[in-house]
Amino acid sequence: MNTTVPTFSRNDSMKFFRTLNSRVNTYFKENNIQKTGNWKLHLKTVIMFAIFLTPYFLILTIDMPFWVHLLSTIVIGIGMAGVGMNVMHDGNHGSYSTKPWLNKIMGGSIYILAGNVYNWQVQHNVLHHTYTNIPGHDEDLDAGRIIRFTQSAKWHKFHRFQHYYSVFLYGLLTFNWSLTTDFKQMKNYIKRKLSYGEFPSPVKLWSTLVITKVIYFSIWLVIPMFLGITWWKVLIGFFIMHYTAGLILSVVFQLAHIIEDTSNPVPNEEGEIENTWAIHQLFTTTNFAPKNWVVNWYTGGLNHQIEHHIFPNISHVHYGKIAEIVKQTAQECNLPYYEYKTMWSAVIAHFRHLKTLGQKPSLA
Repeated sequence: MNTTVPTFSRNDSMKFFRTLNSRVNTYFKENNIQKTGNWKLHLKTVIMFAIFLTPYFLILTIDMPFWVHLLSTIVIGIGMAGVGMNVMHDGNHGSYSTKPWLNKIMGGSIYILAGNVYNWQVQHNVLHHTYTNIPGHDEDLDAGRIIRFTQSAKWHKFHRFQHYYSVFLYGLLTFNWSLTTDFKQMKNYIKRKLSYGEFPSPVKLWSTLVITKVIYFSIWLVIPMFLGITWWKVLIGFFIMHYTAGLILSVVFQLAHIIEDTSNPVPNEEGEIENTWAIHQLFTTTNFAPKNWVVNWYTGGLNHQIEHHIFPNISHVHYGKIAEIVKQTAQECNLPYYEYKTMWSAVIAHFRHLKTLGQKPSLA
C-alpha cells in the first residue's frame, strides 16, 4: 500500500461541484425534506432484518429437513447483504438519521454481519471514498495476487482465466471478514494511525474487535450447536450464508468501479491527481440499472454509485431524485456520466473488463 497521500487538483474551471451542490441543496430546501433517511428507509430496515433473522430463529426452533436448512441459510445471506447495503451502509455514513445515536446503532449492525465499524469506516469512508480507483490507495482494488483489477497490478499467467474463476472467489468476501480480514486491517490501520474522525484508543479498538468476534461466532456457531443442531450442518450453513452475502456484495461493488468505462488515475510527479475530487468521482464511478426498482430498492441505491460518491452523507433513498440533477450538471460541463441501463449489461461489461485485464500486458 502506497503511503504517499495524493492530492486533488483545485482547478475546477467549470465550477462543477459548486453548481451541483447548490442545485442539490435547492432541491432539498424547495421540497422541505431532510437529506437523511425517512419512513421508506425505516420500513426497509424492518424488512431487511426480518429476511436476515427470521430464518435463523426458525432453524433454531424447528426440526427441518437439511435441504430446507440450506435454503434458509441462503435467505439469511440475502438478508445479510440487504442489511449491509441498506442499513449499515447509511448508518456508518451518518445518513440514516439526523440523530447521531441512531446512526451509530444502525452502523453497528456490521458486528452481526461479520465486520467491524472502525475497519469499515477507514477502508470505505476514508480510503475508498477519498482515493476512489487510485491504485495503491483504494484498497477495494487490492485482491492480492489472485485477481488483477488494474493495469498497474502485477500480471501472472493464471490471470488469463480470471474472468472465469473470479466469480467463485467473490463469494468469500464476508467469510474472510469474519476470520482474518478484520484482524489484518486493524493492525495495519492502527500502525498507520488512520481513522474516520478522532483516532480511537488502540486498546479499545482491539478489545471491541475481540469481544464482538466472540459474540458473533457465539450467535452463528455456538448457540445452534448448543441447541442440538449437528455441527457439520451448522458449519455448512454458516459457509453458505456467507458465500451468498459475499457474492451479492462483491458483484454490486465491482459493477460500480471495476468496469470498462472507469479509469484508474495515478498522481503526477508532484503527487497531484489531474481532476478535482468531485470530477474524479465521475471518471472512476458508474451507475447501473438506474430505473430498475427492484435493484435500486435491494442494493440500497448502490446502483446509483455516482450520486453516492459525490454525496455520501445523503441517504440512498434520495438518489433516484437527485440523479437527474447530477447527470444534467455533468453534461452541461462536458463531463462523463457513466451508466448501464441494465444490471446484466454491467455484469457483462465487468467480466469483459476482467478478461482484458487478464491478458499479458504486452498483448493487451
